[in-house]
Amino acid sequence: QVQLVESGGGSVQAGGSLRLSCAASGYIYRPICMGWFRQAPGKEREGVATIRPDGATSYPDSVKGRFTISRDSAKNTLELQMNSLTPDDTAMYYCAASVRWLCRWSLSDFGAWGQGTQVTVSS
Repeated sequence: QVQLVESGGGSVQAGGSLRLSCAASGYIYRPICMGWFRQAPGKEREGVATIRPDGATSYPDSVKGRFTISRDSAKNTLELQMNSLTPDDTAMYYCAASVRWLCRWSLSDFGAWGQGTQVTVSS
């Protein structure tokens, strides 16, 4: 079973940057897609970045060009660099591990979740 622990959240002014990290532990017996999701109060959880084992990434239009996901498979770490943050990016951010090699935005594909790290962007 995979355990995920996020870090790096905090408060920042609009236009600022934050870098989130996720440490994975436990037995990962095959390469899998990893992703970052977020959930704002009163809203559904949404994906903000995914990365396949071969390094291919995917982003929704809302963060494309501002967020960058990366992974170090040898160290079992996942990161999310967030630039040009806006108040709309305020949310709890979650690291997640898929059960598949391919990345899809479906929440049901992701069998392991971290507890989340809060990101707050003020105007």
